[in-house]
Amino acid sequence: MNLEHTRSLTEEIKSEVRKVIVGQDGAIGLMLTSLLAGGHVLLEGVPGTAKTLLAQSFAAALSLRFGRIQFTPDLMPGDVLGTNLFNFQTNQFVLTKGPIFTEILLADEINRTPPKTQAALLQAMNERAVTIDAAHYPLGDAFMVIATENPIEQQGTYPLPEAQLDRFLFKIVIEYPERDAELEIVRRHGHRPVLPKLDEFGLRAVAGIEAVRESAPPWLRLRFPRK
Repeated sequence: MNLEHTRSLTEEIKSEVRKVIVGQDGAIGLMLTSLLAGGHVLLEGVPGTAKTLLAQSFAAALSLRFGRIQFTPDLMPGDVLGTNLFNFQTNQFVLTKGPIFTEILLADEINRTPPKTQAALLQAMNERAVTIDAAHYPLGDAFMVIATENPIEQQGTYPLPEAQLDRFLFKIVIEYPERDAELEIVRRHGHRPVLPKLDEFGLRAVAGIEAVRESAPPWLRLRFPRK
């Protein structure tokens, strides 16, 4: 493992995410550490602290497929995992994959959905695979859940059980930015009525999963087997 290469790659990723996100270098570093260590991340913060945008930017800088689930009280496990539908033309059941079939999965406001739906993530977060109607489907080595929750509005929420919390390597508290960072946010985005699309920031992918594999220390290489 080349530590200089790892340091350089980390700085490149942070530099690209900074094109979109201001003042969250610590969170970016912990998210990258979690990806290398095979963990998942829980982002806790009030609305408006760019948690969703941080997850999107992180996935784009690493050239990883990004998926998002907005967790709501009426969400069902099948809405997360997918379901088998009968095809009358072939007389066979065909799997319609849910949004969990991705690499970086944003579980937005995860505590707003009932425990039954939260539990749909347990196997995926532990094994990087899901079981649907007795069939096993791998999700890939790069699969990582980035979940968000709002700590100040508890009405209509379902606290995460210990078994769910145990699946997260880090809980990162996203605070309001410092004064200088907030002024920079206003300078960049204050004139816009809505947030622009991610590609308008000029963010480029500086590393793919292969580069992440190469930068991983030897004791993590087993998690990234060669294809």
